[in-house]
Amino acid sequence: MTIAVCPGSFDPITLGHVDIVRRACTLFDTVIVGVGRNSHKNYWFSAEERVELARGALADVPCVQVEFMDGLVATFARERGANAIVKGLRGTADFDNEQAMALLNRHLTGVETVLMIGDPTKAHIASSFVKDIARYGGKFEDLVPANVARALRQRVQSYKKGDSCE
Repeated sequence: MTIAVCPGSFDPITLGHVDIVRRACTLFDTVIVGVGRNSHKNYWFSAEERVELARGALADVPCVQVEFMDGLVATFARERGANAIVKGLRGTADFDNEQAMALLNRHLTGVETVLMIGDPTKAHIASSFVKDIARYGGKFEDLVPANVARALRQRVQSYKKGDSCE
């Protein structure tokens, strides 16, 4: 059985993420979506919310498991018996960043990284862009799964009432 870990902060999960996970399922028997923390990011959604949003977005993909991931991606992958870490690339800037991480992950645990070229029709989608568009009243519904669009609308409404989005 082949297992891949597809890590990210997924705040929120987008159609670009979903595309990479679905395609990873054609290469691996099981894809574990590891919803993690990045100390450099301010989140709109809690870890629990991000896990639930990812589960909802990927509910129709039988090979997927979604788990909270605390700590190093390489350690998480090794502990799950993963054959690979799968990351999506939107462009050359992503490659430069992912190459260093892939080399470090292999150095730490021996787990290889598979870099998948993202669908060019989704290359412009980034979680940070989606949140900005939502915050300022733009059309974002075609960038995220339906369950995520509902959650974003609710978060923006809460923000307009004086709560913080971050």
